[in-house]
Amino acid sequence: MTALVLTLVSACGGDDADAGDGQTELTIATFNEFGYEELLDEYMELNPDIKVVQKKTGTWEEHRDNLYTKLAAGSGLADIEAVEGDGMPAILEEEGAFVDLTDDSLEGRWLDWKSDAGTDSEGRMIGYGTDIGPEGICYRADLFAKAGLPTDREEVAALFESWDSYFDTGKKFVAELPDVAWYDSSKGTSQAMINQLEFPFEDEDNNVVALENPDLKEVFDTVTEMQAAGLATNMDQWSNDWVASFKKDGFATMACPGWMLGIIEGNAKGVEGWDIANAFPGGGGNWGGSFLTVPTQSEHPEEAKALAAWLTEPEQQIKAFAAKGTYPSQVEALDDPVLLESTNAFFNDAPTGAIYAERAKAVTMQPHKGPKYADLIQAFQAAILRVDEGQETPEEAWESFSADVERIG
Repeated sequence: MTALVLTLVSACGGDDADAGDGQTELTIATFNEFGYEELLDEYMELNPDIKVVQKKTGTWEEHRDNLYTKLAAGSGLADIEAVEGDGMPAILEEEGAFVDLTDDSLEGRWLDWKSDAGTDSEGRMIGYGTDIGPEGICYRADLFAKAGLPTDREEVAALFESWDSYFDTGKKFVAELPDVAWYDSSKGTSQAMINQLEFPFEDEDNNVVALENPDLKEVFDTVTEMQAAGLATNMDQWSNDWVASFKKDGFATMACPGWMLGIIEGNAKGVEGWDIANAFPGGGGNWGGSFLTVPTQSEHPEEAKALAAWLTEPEQQIKAFAAKGTYPSQVEALDDPVLLESTNAFFNDAPTGAIYAERAKAVTMQPHKGPKYADLIQAFQAAILRVDEGQETPEEAWESFSADVERIG
């Protein structure tokens, strides 16, 4: 993805803004599962002069492409656009394209690193944080039993203390069940490993250092080696085949930020055996978490800002967590008994609130994400996918990635 080149047209307006009957219509564009369905109904009950229409896209990639296309066109965006965390650095570079949402009354609402990630270099808050993505490992206890592995989540957690122990357990698993992969995709696993690197692609001055970073090369070598060992599927994460594999015993484990719970439950409807271990290889990691932004294209920026602020209140984020597992980024919500005592029936009644609270505490750093981060990680994962699909050897894929880095950088 190249940097955005915007042809901004002031206040062009997005979609329909008049719902009739004196109502103001607001549109909100999201991807995957934000858990907003009931919340939006509640907001309209509280604000009868507002009609909210949600536009949901299946994946961040689809949503991102639409977002960037309409940004460049200068029209067509929703009044509120959700942005995935990896996409925020590029969004923050687009001066004038998004409303300054800074509000002193909201000071301290979010974890510092979350609010920092939604704030531009001039100190303007461009995105209100929704969730964060502290990671555990979700697993199929029924497949673990077939492979002779422990199924109790505490015993399973002991197997995932490091990436080495995670992969070693996977090798034992595929030796017993060779038709089932250990994890869902090289893309997801490499993303989880990159989330533990402080400067994976760019240094603190945003110089591109991807090709000189031995830790990044080690991630590449590890996931391609594990693919060759039969631990990974050859599927692109979020592809139709990947979605279908949830019902076909396609794999046994996957890196699992809180927002993934709702996706797993939706894709694996009718499948029994999913559970989650309170552990993550190498300690902790945060994957994703999103923001709500208000494009300057909106004809109702104040109303959109008010809705975005309401949706990201701690009370609302707790409800979203209960609906889809999106773990809150709001400081006040993190100690809420409703959150800490919550369980998830689909995941064998796992105490997901308590588990993710501990997974959040295990997150000690955030990868630096400069303006080219999204382009670089996309190129990195594309290279790995070419190995998965047999299009290139690992050596050829690294050379291709190197060429992409030179082009991007």
